[in-house]
Amino acid sequence: EQLLQWQLADVAELPAMRRQVRRTLEPTIDADVLDQIILALDEMASNALRHGGVGPVEASVRTTPTGYLIEVTDSAAARPPTPAIDRDPSEGGLGLYLIARMALRHGWYASARAKHVWALLPRS
Repeated sequence: EQLLQWQLADVAELPAMRRQVRRTLEPTIDADVLDQIILALDEMASNALRHGGVGPVEASVRTTPTGYLIEVTDSAAARPPTPAIDRDPSEGGLGLYLIARMALRHGWYASARAKHVWALLPRS
């Protein structure tokens, strides 16, 4: 079931997205789960906005029987998400590793015009 969806054009829109997630989900889920959803969504959306080519970024949060599915789509279909390797943690780029540790499953796929990055986070 679709809970929330955004069309994003700039990283300046991310704080409003985070606030909307918190407002919508806070009354219904555990605070730690909510923080994980916000962290994963923010990391995935900011990566797409910074590295996803030209065009809008779409982001969504859905519920599934086992958790919360976060999906972010950008226009860089030929460019896979690339975790930072051998980089000083102070330089950033560790978001994909964080998401991998939190998620039940995660991955990406390309369609004709877009790259879709997704993570399934547990309900508790």
